[in-house]
Amino acid sequence: MTLTKSTTEILNGTIEAVKGVIPCELQIARPALTGTPFVLKSLGVLIGITGDLRGRIIIDGDNQVFGKIGEVMFGMFLEGAMLESFSGELGNMIAGNLSTFVSQNGIEIDITPPTVLVGETKLSGFEKALSLPITLQNIGQLNIVLILEL
Repeated sequence: MTLTKSTTEILNGTIEAVKGVIPCELQIARPALTGTPFVLKSLGVLIGITGDLRGRIIIDGDNQVFGKIGEVMFGMFLEGAMLESFSGELGNMIAGNLSTFVSQNGIEIDITPPTVLVGETKLSGFEKALSLPITLQNIGQLNIVLILEL
C-alpha cells in the first residue's frame, strides 16, 4: 500500500470513527499539515498506533467541549476527575473504531492505552502531522492530530 493511500485510509477512518462515536452533527474542515511543536489547549488524549502504520493520535479540545460531549452521550455535564476519565475513554472509542475501519481496508493496527494530557501541553519529537479540525454542533471544536511515522 502506498504512503498516500495509507494516510488517506487513516484520515478517512478517523473521520468515520468520530462520526460513529459522537452523536451530533459534525463539520469536518480540510486537514492541514502542522509542524513541531504542537501545543494542546487545555485537555487532550494521546493514543499510540502500532502495526502496519506507526504513530500517534491526539484529540485536542478544552474542558468545556469534552464536558459537553459527555453530556450529549451520557446525559450529564462532566468535570474534574470524571471529565479526565471520560476524555481518555472517548479517545479509546475513537481509536478503536479507527482500528476497526482501517482493518476492513487491509491495514492492521493496534492502539495503546490512552494518555490524558491536562493543561497546556507542548508536544514535539515529530517532523509533520496532519491536523483535522472538527466542529461539533452546539458543542464546540475538537482538533484531531495524526502523527504518522511513514
